[in-house]
Formats: sequence, structure tokens, C-alpha cells
Amino acid sequence: MNGQIDGKRDFLTIWDLSKDEIENLIKRALELKSGADKNKCPLIGKSIGLFFEKPSTRTRVSFEVGIYQLGGQSIYLNPREIQLGRGESIADTARVLSRYLNGIILRTYAHSSVEEFASHATVPVINGLSDFHHPCQALADLMTIMEKKGRLKGIRLAYIGDGNNVANSLIESAARTGINITIACPEGYEPDPDVLDRARSDSSGEIIILRNPKEAAGRADVIYTDVWVSMGQEEEAEKKKSKFKNYQINSQLLQCAKNDAIVLHCLPAHRGEEITDEVMDGPNSAVFDQAENRLHTEKALLEFLIR
Repeated sequence: MNGQIDGKRDFLTIWDLSKDEIENLIKRALELKSGADKNKCPLIGKSIGLFFEKPSTRTRVSFEVGIYQLGGQSIYLNPREIQLGRGESIADTARVLSRYLNGIILRTYAHSSVEEFASHATVPVINGLSDFHHPCQALADLMTIMEKKGRLKGIRLAYIGDGNNVANSLIESAARTGINITIACPEGYEPDPDVLDRARSDSSGEIIILRNPKEAAGRADVIYTDVWVSMGQEEEAEKKKSKFKNYQINSQLLQCAKNDAIVLHCLPAHRGEEITDEVMDGPNSAVFDQAENRLHTEKALLEFLIR
């Protein structure tokens, strides 16, 4: 059997990592980005499966390239092309794939599917995205903040927009690292209350929910946004666009933040909706460095989990 059973580690949410482990992963990702150990191949002879129910650009390409650069083989698994799409259970699929693979990355809708898969797999499982969490994105976000600001603890991060999976993982990341996070969202679009409760009990920083984007952006070191309409929510598009029309990152909002504030977006961006061209392409934008950092943090994560 490939992989391991005893001591298996999964990465389903940020809570699966300690503060020290997060800091070490970011340090390692920065080393990898600098070219350190570029000839090191810890995944040589290992195969990693990518099971994706949702379309993907950054998650798929960054993981496939990262696995290759670490010496491993990636195998893309389309649910329509394996027996899971014809009624085989998640549990049986997880058990069988664990016999072939050394690790599995899932990008799916229901977070419960990720949890069920991981509970039956005997190899490490990584959540590449679910409707509830996006922890791989959060690691890249933390790396980008460290890269641009030199620290995490005490940073003031303003997230403007929908309290979605990205917001949930950012809140967890802030709690783990001492970032002060403020979420500005319309009523009814707050992050998950269970995430907020746990984060507030675990955090050494502030976690604030409010309605006014300009108030959230005040004195911010980092301003972050995501699309207003996530995958699977297309039927709510017009309603959400109406609710979020005042939650755009534009030059006026950016003026409320610190002069050297950086702007982040997990991409893809709907330019002209949640963010304007002048901000996304402007001098404060770190959006494309952030996208690149998906590769480096995921390589560090793979090194850490796959033994």
C-alpha cells in the first residue's frame, strides 16, 4: 500500500496546522521561491491524485507544476470519468485510491465530502477548495503578507465583500497568526458563525464584523476581496450584485487605508465589480505575486505532508 496510515496528516482547514507549523511552511515557501533546493525531489517515485469537481486555473496548475518540480507524478481525476460519477461511494473511492496514490487533493462543493473522503483515506488529503474553506489560498495569502510586510502579528487586514470560504479561511489564519482582521459585508452575508466563535476564542488579535467598507479599510495594511458571486451561486447573481454594489475596492476606498497598503484578490477577478482595473493593476496591488505564491506554499505543504 502506498502512503501511510499511522501519523497521517490531512489539511482540510487552517486549524489542521499549528501556529509554528504555519510559520515554518511560510519560511520554507519563501526558501523555495528563492530557488533553494531547486534540485531536491522529495516526491520522486510518488503519485498524487487531483480530484476536482469544480473548474480550476490556479489550484490545478500550481499543484500539478509543484508536484512535478518536487519529482512526483500528478494524476487528474475528473468525477465524470471515474466510478464515483456512476454511484460508487466516497468511502470506497477513498479506500481504493489510497492503495494507488501517496496523497489526494480535492476541490469540491460540500465540505462534508472532503471530511468524509479524508476519514476513509489512508494517505494525506488536501482540501484544494470547498464551499466552506479555502485553506491553500490562505497559506499563499499569509506568505504574500509576510513577503510584503515582513510580519504577520499585528497586521491590520480588511476583507471587503462576501463572507465566503475565502473569508472563513482568512479568519482562521488571522486567529492562528495574530493578524487583526475586519470583515465588511452586507447583512446576511457574514462569515460562518462557528468559524467566528472558534477564531475569537483562539485569537490574540481583533476579529470585527461591520457594514461600512471605508471604516473597515481605515488604517489597513492589507485590503482583500473576492468575487461577489462564487461558483454554484449563479442563480443569485443579480441579487448579490445589488447587495454588494457599495463593496468595491476602488481608488476612493484605497485612500482610507495606509499609503503602503497592499491589495489582495484570490482570483479570478470580475473587474469592474468587486475591484477596479486601476486598483488591481496599480502600484499597491500584490495580486499576481499572491497568485504565484500558491505554487510555493503548496510545494512546502506537499513536502510537509507526503512522506
